[in-house]
Formats: sequence, C-alpha cells, structure tokens
Amino acid sequence: MKKITFLSLLLIKLITASFAQSSKEPILPQVITTNGILEGMEESGIHSFKGIPFAAPPIGDLRWKEPQPVKNWKGIRKANKFGPRAMQRPIFGDMGFRSDGISEDCLYLNVWTPAISPKAKLPVLVYFFGGGFLAGDGSEYRYDGESMARKGIVAVTVNQRLNIFGFMAHPELTKESPNHASGNYGLMDHTAALQWVRQNIAAFGGDPSRVTIAGESAGSFAVSAQMATPLSKKLFAGAIGESGSLMSTTPASSLEEGEKKGQKFCEMVGVKNIAALRKIPADKLLEIGANHERELFKVIIDGYFLPQQPAAIFEAGKQAHVPLLVGWNSEEGNHQSIMVKEALTKENFTQAVQKLYGAQAADILKWYNPSTDNDVEQVATDLAGDRFIGFSTWKWSDLQATTGGSSVFRYMYERPRPAMRPEMGGVVAGLAGGIIKDATIKITPAAKRAVHSSEIEYALGNLPTNRVYDWQPEDFKVSEIMQAYFVNFIKTGNPNGLGVPQWPAVMKGQSAPVMHIDVNTRMEIEKGRNRYLLLDKLSKK
Repeated sequence: MKKITFLSLLLIKLITASFAQSSKEPILPQVITTNGILEGMEESGIHSFKGIPFAAPPIGDLRWKEPQPVKNWKGIRKANKFGPRAMQRPIFGDMGFRSDGISEDCLYLNVWTPAISPKAKLPVLVYFFGGGFLAGDGSEYRYDGESMARKGIVAVTVNQRLNIFGFMAHPELTKESPNHASGNYGLMDHTAALQWVRQNIAAFGGDPSRVTIAGESAGSFAVSAQMATPLSKKLFAGAIGESGSLMSTTPASSLEEGEKKGQKFCEMVGVKNIAALRKIPADKLLEIGANHERELFKVIIDGYFLPQQPAAIFEAGKQAHVPLLVGWNSEEGNHQSIMVKEALTKENFTQAVQKLYGAQAADILKWYNPSTDNDVEQVATDLAGDRFIGFSTWKWSDLQATTGGSSVFRYMYERPRPAMRPEMGGVVAGLAGGIIKDATIKITPAAKRAVHSSEIEYALGNLPTNRVYDWQPEDFKVSEIMQAYFVNFIKTGNPNGLGVPQWPAVMKGQSAPVMHIDVNTRMEIEKGRNRYLLLDKLSKK
C-alpha cells in the first residue's frame, strides 16, 4: 500500500474546494488525517466530523484481537453521519442513539470543533460512554459535543467493543496474541482512539498535549483503566471520572480466571475452538450470551493492558500523574437493594446488613447507623450507593491524591431530575433510536435525589438534547455551573474560574473538600471518610 503524502492530500483538497466554489455549492469543512481526507459538516460555526474510523473493523479473523491500524483511503471520505454502534442488546431504556445501525464494525469516533486550523491549539475532551461495558454508543444525544465545542473545546466521543466482543478471554486467544494476553479489547479500543487523537487532532484545531479523558459509569471505569495502564500514560493530560472506577471492593479477575470463563462460553455455544467461534454470526453469539455478560465478560488483569490490580498500580504511584476531577451522585444505588421489600425500620435495616455482611455486620452498622426509622431510607441509600459506585470512586480519588503527584478535585452531584414532561406519557417515537422506539413509557415523577447517570446532560451542556424531562430554570442554572467547572478543568487542569464557587483540591490523607453541585452549589468537608476507610479495610480481609 502506497503511503499517502501530505502534498498529494493537500492537492486533492485544493482541487475539491476550487470545484465547489466554481459550482457555487457550499464549501464543507475538510481535514487531512494520517489516513486520508475527511469532509464533515458545519452548522452555526461548529464543524462536526462523524463516523471516523480509528481502527480496522474488528471482524472475521480480527474478532478478539487487539485493535489494528486503519487502512488509508483514496479521495475524500464523507464524515457526515455516525458509524454503527457496537453489538449489544437493548438493556437500558434511556439510550438515545443516532448511530448507523448495529455492527461488529463499530470502531469509529466523532469530533466537534469550533476551528479546523492546526494553529488553533484548542484543548481537547475525549469522552467514553457509559453502559456497563454492555451497551451504549458515542452517538447518544447526551454525549453530543457541540455544546463543549461552543465553549472553545474540541470534543470527541469514542466507540468501543462491548460484552462478548470486547471482554472475552480464552487460552487460544492468549496464545495467538503477540502480547500473550486476551480480553480487555474494549479498553484497548480506547487506547487506540487516544493514539489516533495524538496523531490527528491538531488537524481539527486541537492540541494533542492538552487532552482530557472523561466518562461516566463504565466510561469512568475506562478512564481509571487508561490512567492505570502503561500503554496510555502519555496520551492525555487530565482525567474526569463520573461515578465509578476499577478500584472496587472486589478485585478484578486474573487472566486464568477470564480464560476459564471464555472456555465456558465456548461450551455454551457448542464449539471446541476459537476458529469455530469466529465463524458464528455476531448476533447469534449475542443471543447465546444474553443474561450471562456480567458474569462472563469483565475487565481482567491480563498482564499486558493491566499488569496488576489497578489499586496496586495507584498505590505504587505507577499511574498517570495528571489532574483528576472525580465524583458521584447522591443516589447511585436505591435503598431497596438493601432493604428489598422490607419496611424501612431500624430493626429491618439491621437484619438486612447482617444478611449481607455476616460477621462484619457490627463494623458496618457502626458507620451506617440510622438514629431513627425516619433515617433508614437515607442510610440504606448511602450503603447501596457506596457498594455500587461510591467506594470505588472515593478510592480512586484518595489514591490519586496520595500518590498521583497532581491535583484532585472531588464533587457530589445532588440535583434530582425533574419529572418527565406530561406529553411523554403516550407513544414515544424514536426516543432511543430503535432501542425503545415506538414504546409506551411510564411517566416518572421528580426524583428525590440525583440517581445514577443523571448528571451527564448537565455536565456536558446537553439539557436541550433530552426533551423527555421537564427541565426548569434551576436545571439550566445547575448545568451552567457544572459545565463551567468541566470546561475550566479541561482548559487548565483546575475547575476554578470566574462565576463559580471556589473549589479546593483534595489533600493527602485528609478529609476531602467536596463540591456539592446543586442549585445551591457549595463546598463541604466530607462526612463519610470513616465508612470508606472501613469498606477499604473489609475489602482486604
């Protein structure tokens, strides 16, 4: 394959622009990448380039392999629509896709930028979507990059392989890998995207030395993974984590354990080797693996992408030493996950904790201790949230403040979502791009607390893209504050700036200052450090 030279690409671009002018057609934005020319779209001063391949399609013999380089293309490639989303089942009803269908051929990213001159040197945001590594896509409305671009940032959303296709390990895959590892393909997809950004983002007006990675839920887990892996340390300058990290109370499985799960899946399918498994259609594998994904396909310590447990990497100070903005929401888990259907009484709460923790229950009840029956709902909510997301996010924050050599800023997001708009009670056509298209949804009232994932639109300035909820002026006020913090951090590595409350950094070994983001945004010193220290201690027994 002949190498595409800069001069030849530039000549093609000039000829195309000249033709467009002579024919009086609108001149669409074009950029020269390492693989060829891309032509995007422009709307009100923001240029968008969608469906950009950052790795070869992981199909056929490339199924369950590390991401491979993109092949160069000739002429001009249209980048005016989103690529396909990864193979996935319709698990979550709140995902509004604009993707071009569903396919194993899914390794695409999207760019929004206010400038396409290499001289612009704008800060860059690379955002990883949430969905438990089981579902999601960079085309979702809530991740749209236009609002961030209007703030002077080059915004990028990234796709990855999911579930069976992104996280299956197997002895044969380990043996054929040049890195003697298998699994974690979805996380390596993120690394490949960051390498693409390093090589190409200047053409879109971005500064490759000012890249901030961010994500929510599984995307936040992915950010912690990119900070931990030796493969990505030099590919970004800052990190934002919204709800979750790989440093939970349960350590990641070993490569050997992951390989056994891969073998178990082969038995479920009824094949004896990877060659046979690669011949089975992707939708069939998805169907066979249905409801087993969380058990069989997880992030593992593969010895390559993750040479050790992430917590051990951070404890040793071997992670990326970059500023970190991190936090979680006031209701990451519902009290019913603790209380089930029992009445909210102190006695029932005590019994529930005893069932969950056995001999360790007395320690838990010391720090999760409702004074009255009226306190049970809040305390059970705190415990549920900590078990799901809170502890792992705290652990990440605490370790980075201790060994990371850079500033850490922690938040607690508290603005509850408003009620759904009354007119959404009937048939909702196209609400989620096919996931719940033409489905009747139940109207939900305003929430008591900020549930998992409810901050995304606020942080990215995308309330207008989600018309399901009856946003009030107070919601736009909260979004303005939260997005300002994110924008400041992406630009400077520090969330502080004009018009927002002062946000102190976390200090090593001390109770952390926490920015409580709500209509009344304010800083408070954390009150739950002892309970996190307890969960940390119990996790090591």
